[in-house]
Amino acid sequence: MNPSTHSEVVIEVRGNIAIVTLSRPAKRNALSDPIIASIQNIFENLPDTVRAVVLTGQGEHFCAGLDLAELSERDAGQGLRHSRMWHAALDRVQYGQVPVIAALHGAVVGGGLELAAACHIRVADETTFFALPEGSRGIFVGGGGSVRVPKLIGASRMADMMLTGRVHDAASGERIGLAQYLVKAGTALERAVELAEKIAGNAPLTNYALMHVLPRIAEQPADHGFLTEALISGITQSAPEAKERVRAFLQGKAQKVQRS
Repeated sequence: MNPSTHSEVVIEVRGNIAIVTLSRPAKRNALSDPIIASIQNIFENLPDTVRAVVLTGQGEHFCAGLDLAELSERDAGQGLRHSRMWHAALDRVQYGQVPVIAALHGAVVGGGLELAAACHIRVADETTFFALPEGSRGIFVGGGGSVRVPKLIGASRMADMMLTGRVHDAASGERIGLAQYLVKAGTALERAVELAEKIAGNAPLTNYALMHVLPRIAEQPADHGFLTEALISGITQSAPEAKERVRAFLQGKAQKVQRS
C-alpha cells in the first residue's frame, strides 16, 4: 500500500486499484474548494498502474455536500466560475483514465450526490440516504447534478427531491437508480473494492469505451449511435488483448458466464 495525502483527500494505491477517501469527517466530508481542487488533481494524475478507483468518505458519511460557509460572499460571476470549477473537476472523475466505483454510506447529499453521480458504479450500504436540499435553501445545484442525476432517476424525480426536500433511504435510492448495489451496513467499501478488482481485470480499451463512448452513444440519434457502436466495436476487437481473450474462450480456457 502506498498512501499519500492531498489536503483533505487521501489516495491509497493497492496494486492496480486506488482508494480515494474524503477525509473531513468532522464536517461530514463537506466539499470545500480545496477538496474539489484536490479531487481534480488526483484524478488527473493517477499512477499509470491504476486500473480502477474506489471513492469513499471517512467517518459516518460519504459526503454531506457543499460547505455552505463558502456561499456567504460569492457574487453572481463568482458563482458561475465556481460552478464551472466543479464541472471541470467532476468531469475528470466521469471522463478520466479509469472506472470509478463510489462506496456510499450515511449522507449522500447535495454536492455529495453530484460527486457520486459522476462515478460509474455506486454501492450503497443500508445507512445511506440521498437528498438534494438546494431547493429549500434558495439555491440550485451547481456541480453537474442537473445533467447527471436526471440521467439516473429522471428529471421528475430530481425535481421532487429539490421541490419537497424528499430524502430517499438506501433501499429507495437503489430502486430508483441512485445506486446499483445495496449492501449491509459497513460493507460498501469492501464490495466496492471487490468490484474495482474485477473491473481492473478487464481489457483497458473496453473499460475506456464504456466510460467515454457508451454515455455519448446514449445521447446520439439512433443512426449515429449505431455507427459509433460499430466503430468502437471494430477498434476494441482489433486490440491484441481482445484477440487473446477471445482465443482463450474458444479454447475453453476462459471462465464462462454463470448465474450469481
